[in-house]
Amino acid sequence: MKAARNGTKDGLEKTKLAMIRKVSFLHRKESTGDGRDDAGYMDVSVCELKHPPPQLCPMPEGLSSQQVVRRLILSSIVQSESSYLDSLKRILQEYQKPMLEPQNFILSPKKVRQIFFRLQEIHQCHSMFQIALACRVAEWDHSEKIGDLFVASFSKSMVLNVYSDYINNFTNAMALIKKACMSKPTFLDFLKKKQASSPDRITLYGLMVKPIQRFPQFILLLQDMLKNTSKSHTDRLPLQLALTELETLAEKLNEQKRLADQEAEIQQLAHSVGDRNLNKLLNSEQRQLIQCELLTEIVYGDKGQVLKAKERKVFLLNDTLICANVNLKGPPDISSLVPVGPKYTVKWCAPLLQSQVVEVGQDSLQNKEGVSLRRHNSTSSTSGKVFLGPPRLYQQLEELQHDLGVVEEVSVLVSTLHGTYQNLNTTVSQDWCLALQRLIRLKEEEIQNANKCRLRLAVPGKPDKSGRPVSIMVVFNTPSPLSKISWVNRLHLAKIAQRQENTPGWESAEEDNKTKAPFSFPLLTCKLPVFSPKTHTLKLEAALHSPSQSSLLGFCTASTSLPQGYLWVAGGGRSSNQSGQVEIFSLNRAAPRLVKTVPLRAPVLCLEYVREPNACSEEREAEKTQTAVKTGNIICVGLQDGSIHVYSSVDTAVQCLLTLVIADSCPILCLKHSLSFLFAGLANGKVAVYHRKAGERLWEVDSCRMVSLGSEPVCCLLTLEDSVWASCANQVTVIQGSSLHTQSFEAHPDPCCSVSHMVRSGGGVWMAFSRGSSIHLFHTETLEPLQEVNISTRTAHLTPGQVCVSSLLICQGLLWVGTNQGVILTFPVPTLEGIPKITGKGLTSLNAHCGPVDFLVSTSGSLASDLLRRDSMLNGGEDSSPGETRGIKSDMGGEEGGYRVGHSSSPQDSESPPPGEEKPKRLLLQYRLYSTCQLPGKPLTAQPEQGSSKGLQDSLEHSPEDGSIYEVSEDPDVWVRGRPMELGKEGEAKRSKVTSIAIFSGGRGYRRIGEKSTETSSDAVENTLLVWQLPLTLSQ
Repeated sequence: MKAARNGTKDGLEKTKLAMIRKVSFLHRKESTGDGRDDAGYMDVSVCELKHPPPQLCPMPEGLSSQQVVRRLILSSIVQSESSYLDSLKRILQEYQKPMLEPQNFILSPKKVRQIFFRLQEIHQCHSMFQIALACRVAEWDHSEKIGDLFVASFSKSMVLNVYSDYINNFTNAMALIKKACMSKPTFLDFLKKKQASSPDRITLYGLMVKPIQRFPQFILLLQDMLKNTSKSHTDRLPLQLALTELETLAEKLNEQKRLADQEAEIQQLAHSVGDRNLNKLLNSEQRQLIQCELLTEIVYGDKGQVLKAKERKVFLLNDTLICANVNLKGPPDISSLVPVGPKYTVKWCAPLLQSQVVEVGQDSLQNKEGVSLRRHNSTSSTSGKVFLGPPRLYQQLEELQHDLGVVEEVSVLVSTLHGTYQNLNTTVSQDWCLALQRLIRLKEEEIQNANKCRLRLAVPGKPDKSGRPVSIMVVFNTPSPLSKISWVNRLHLAKIAQRQENTPGWESAEEDNKTKAPFSFPLLTCKLPVFSPKTHTLKLEAALHSPSQSSLLGFCTASTSLPQGYLWVAGGGRSSNQSGQVEIFSLNRAAPRLVKTVPLRAPVLCLEYVREPNACSEEREAEKTQTAVKTGNIICVGLQDGSIHVYSSVDTAVQCLLTLVIADSCPILCLKHSLSFLFAGLANGKVAVYHRKAGERLWEVDSCRMVSLGSEPVCCLLTLEDSVWASCANQVTVIQGSSLHTQSFEAHPDPCCSVSHMVRSGGGVWMAFSRGSSIHLFHTETLEPLQEVNISTRTAHLTPGQVCVSSLLICQGLLWVGTNQGVILTFPVPTLEGIPKITGKGLTSLNAHCGPVDFLVSTSGSLASDLLRRDSMLNGGEDSSPGETRGIKSDMGGEEGGYRVGHSSSPQDSESPPPGEEKPKRLLLQYRLYSTCQLPGKPLTAQPEQGSSKGLQDSLEHSPEDGSIYEVSEDPDVWVRGRPMELGKEGEAKRSKVTSIAIFSGGRGYRRIGEKSTETSSDAVENTLLVWQLPLTLSQ
């Protein structure tokens, strides 16, 4: 205070700091990055003599293999943290400190503090963590516990604050460094010298990006540690909690980094826009950047040749599509030290709702809607290579179809021949037809493959002279099929997001809605009635997804449709003497379509989809999918009359394979299956267990065993790895595997609160109850309660005191909660192996049912791997000159259905041709036949016979005689796909997995929260499905 009275600046700062620490109502202001708001963070110096870095003692003898692995992982954590601290220290000592010295004065102190904003605080956080880590490492052989240390060190709000400030300032810091490099040569020389003198030659940018990468590295190390920690270990639960904390922290930081990058991209684009209206759009608060990427614009000529290819940056905003020219030019000295942001020139801007994706083969749309092809003048064509594009492929398909019609007519004429000839008869002509049909199928594949990396957009252009609207076709090459899929999916969902029911679709309890990504809210895709209005007495009870793969879906259709397969929706009357019904909806399109209705003799209470056993690898998964196509998916239906119907379902065909009957006709309330057992929860408090033998698909009728849990109904079952959780009243019983040993625990203190729903994610199980608005989280291994959340306090749209949970679901990092008032809430939960604690305030759907939410079901499907594989034509075909021979010889080993492509030539022609003499390109039109020598009659040829006919009989290859009649003009593009694919790229495509996810809710009626209902009373009681769709996700 004395220093403050003297008016010194240092004293004033100390006074502020003291007041903030002492007075509770003074809070630290938001960070501005100018270096003047460091008050509130203590500058702690760590002496290495007092606190030496952590070091493991020599490994003692007698350790188990798991203990050895855990020590090795701990050593990796120590080395990783030591390296990270060294990097932070290098930034502070070798860059920040010299730049702040008065004698250097490279940059002003204010700019230096802006560049290195919050790095000192990050270094302090990890210095304190290293001290605690050293203590744990010293006593490792006695405790072997580290998970709680991560929880204590990184669950503090200070860690999130300093990292958030750093990440939010990172783009600004890089811009300052770039500007200083261009305006101050001394600063550029300073950075060059520092990089040259460092032993690892890492640039300042390479050092400063490490804090952004730190927590993902921690997560990988803790995942390895958890995999090598037994369930009985004391470090098991702390490690799971540590994973939860780190995943939550990393997700928040990633989201802030995404927002910062988005803002930087939009500002960079806004600076280069001359249009005032567009500039206003980019600077408005409503605009959101959904996706942007560098794509290659392709301009085709009349014959499908590529006239021009230019790199463009395409921006997809929430309501606008922008294409910009990219100028990446910058001083080479600066580019090697710090990323130089590009400069953009906007080429065109189009409203999103007036733009659409047009696939190859859909060009007829141009004639109907006045779409003109965007192309450059032929004068811009460069001499040299001529590349054939997708329009040419479609023309080739039409030519092949024409040729097939001609060959079929020739086949009819050949059948009228009176003579018998080896190489001209009905067998040969039929082989021609088969070969042409095969070529047509391959050409269709090529069109689809060409489609995989080409994004064709029809965007509105200027009207023609008559005033009719004209669309311009713009073609982009995407870097990979995954990029194409992502663009088509995002364009599709961005249009859905513009619908009235999605503006807004959710209400956030968070204080700042800007922290949400554009597609972090599930989008309501459609709503449709279930059961006919005449059967409004039927009550929705259950639904499930029966997955299937449809090879008929096109590339874009697969990326915009719902997860492939069929949705089974079941219900029944409210009394036992009424019938039940199952409706099957096809999901192989953007909206479900009713394809079959299955009536049943009793109301349906539950459904269970039985997965094939041991489907752990991709190869087995593919094999099981093929098996399921032949034998069908197994679906169990539990009825109120005490019977279980086991169905086989192939597409829309449904067949009952087995009926299991409970002795006393007790209603089947729930069904779950494990590897060898089928569990049925009964209304009399028992669980019926049916067994099936190894390798069998169905359960033995006489194998039923009963497990008694109590007198109350068994409301729900949950399958874990080697056990099943069953609820009876307020008790949950864990039934162990084949031994059927039980262990019970109390899930709620009130006996009247029965456990009604259970869902599992990671190391936790969320439970809902028949009474009350609270949901509880339990640990799967220790059975300890971990969290309790009252959902009625998370939204203003629920009537307090009258709320209970009617359905529960965990999917894609969201916990979905359906209520008896028709309102649906979602809460973010971690997705890794940690504990699925609720980490946010949640969202409330403004699209609700008029009655209770009867069920919530997730449907997911992976796109077929061949859709993700980039064809060799796209990898290397365009790099070959037209003069190269592209005919590929393929031999299918004599199997039926094989075909051969190659150069038909005599044995002496198999050698390489003389220089300057081009080998004739021709194609063997052949499918099943390898030679006609086994056919009756003589060869029809104009050449004189040479040698004995025995040579023809023994030859399995085509001779010039029988080959010449098969020769047709070979097109270079037809057989490019036969080139062997590079193993790395094929493997990359094989590892990539694109998943489509949709959520279905069922209940009475539909309403918009906060709006007056326009529905009639009959609409309010009609059973309705609401369908939410999430963006495609990519995983390895």
